[in-house]
Amino acid sequence: MGSADSTLFLSDEGRRNELDRRAKVELYEQIRREYEFGVGSVIGVARKLGVHRRMVREAVRNAVPAQRKKTERPAVKMAPAVPLIDSILELDRKAPRKQRHTSRRIYDRIRAEIPGCTPAERTVRQYVERRKQALGLAEHELFVPQSYDWGVEAQVDWYEAYADLDGERIKLQVFEMRSMASGAAFHRAYPCATQQAFLEAHELAFEYFEGVFRRLRYDNLSSAVKKILRGQQRELTARFIAFRSHWQYQAEFCTPGEGHEKGGVEGEVGYFRRNHWVPVPVAPDLQALNRKLLEDCRADEGRIMSGHSECVGTRLLTEKEHLLPLATESFDLAEVSFPRVDQTGCAKVRTNSYSVPLKPGSIVEARVYSCTVEFRHHGSRIASHERCYSRLQKIFDLEHYLDVLDRKPGALRGSTPLAQWRAQGRWPESYDRIWQQMVERQGRQPGTRAMVALIRMGREFGYESLTAAVEQALDLGCEDVAAIRHLLMSDQLQHTVGEPIEIGALSAYERPLPTMIEYDRLLQAVQA
Repeated sequence: MGSADSTLFLSDEGRRNELDRRAKVELYEQIRREYEFGVGSVIGVARKLGVHRRMVREAVRNAVPAQRKKTERPAVKMAPAVPLIDSILELDRKAPRKQRHTSRRIYDRIRAEIPGCTPAERTVRQYVERRKQALGLAEHELFVPQSYDWGVEAQVDWYEAYADLDGERIKLQVFEMRSMASGAAFHRAYPCATQQAFLEAHELAFEYFEGVFRRLRYDNLSSAVKKILRGQQRELTARFIAFRSHWQYQAEFCTPGEGHEKGGVEGEVGYFRRNHWVPVPVAPDLQALNRKLLEDCRADEGRIMSGHSECVGTRLLTEKEHLLPLATESFDLAEVSFPRVDQTGCAKVRTNSYSVPLKPGSIVEARVYSCTVEFRHHGSRIASHERCYSRLQKIFDLEHYLDVLDRKPGALRGSTPLAQWRAQGRWPESYDRIWQQMVERQGRQPGTRAMVALIRMGREFGYESLTAAVEQALDLGCEDVAAIRHLLMSDQLQHTVGEPIEIGALSAYERPLPTMIEYDRLLQAVQA
């Protein structure tokens, strides 16, 4: 097949014009019946049914129609491209496995490098497939099925998926742990595959399975592996070693580039993506999406896997009896650092800065979790922010600047913390209206100080209650801070009304109420 003249391809014309096989079998039956019980001659049957005598003879000889011979013809348009394809495939024999030409790539090169050569892509694919088989490039590796004892091994991996969160399509990193004995799996999505998310997902997975597997198999992911050494040896990160010691399980790592060594979790990724990530899931936030994923994991316990007679949930109940018990205390997942507060009231954690309610120069304890960054001072939590996965960003909270704004009220209107509150939807339109009324009545600085005092009440009563009280005050035509506080405390100021009780025997001492009729008559007599 190295020569263009000897290259033959199957024609589709015969298949397009071929009579439907079922209809042909029925026609053969009719011919045989007519020949045996009807006309009785080949030429008579041919005339009666309108078919050729050759078909009648074939039907009489065999009730099953013979397979139609496929017409083979040389692919004339393909001939100029054959030498190029052969040379490409010969070079691919020495190329890395993941950097070899696909049929589509070869087709694109033919169109670009051989002007006037216009074979169909399907023709190119057929020829490439045959040549790869001849050269040994299309061989499929044979894998040996494995059996697993209860509670011994689970496999762990990350994969990417997209979801529409609050109307925006976001790429997420999804953690997966799959039991190799029962087939049950746990999935959880994160904005980024950080070490905190990696360890947190382990603990949530252990809670889902209600126990710990004796051995977990991983890729050589950076959250656990610091350096790949010779053979199966790995230099692990200190936090992963501590986490593994805390939960008392063994860790094994696959050979680099050999994903089939954890084929169970790889296959689960494809199954779960096809069944639960298609179509793209829609959720208001990441927490709601993870609740949905947990429900999907529970729903998958009802399926029966190939080669088993029991559903996954039933097998998981059996496996739970063989798992190691959960640790009595959870592992401290936080990454701890001690940054210094700068002149803008922010402490830098990794590459981003977060506001804290402390004076510049103070040392604060920063604890980084998978989705939040928490700050502590003298053992007490003083601030918490949603973790930002971008770089060189500043994240502010307006509450942390209220003391400063009491002294510098003019800085509020153009402040970045206020702009971020507006962007987050935490500063409703009613706040601007009542702020404007305060300024018009009290003046710019006193009115702004009153607005700062109003925001302080949000920490005391909650911002939802504050917003409702502000809107109620606007409806009443009132912008006084004390009046709004009164509205917030109105539920506490209501006095209980006493219930009537039966007086019983005391009714004997009941006296009629005094009347003033006689006094009114005296007054009338004096006036007269």
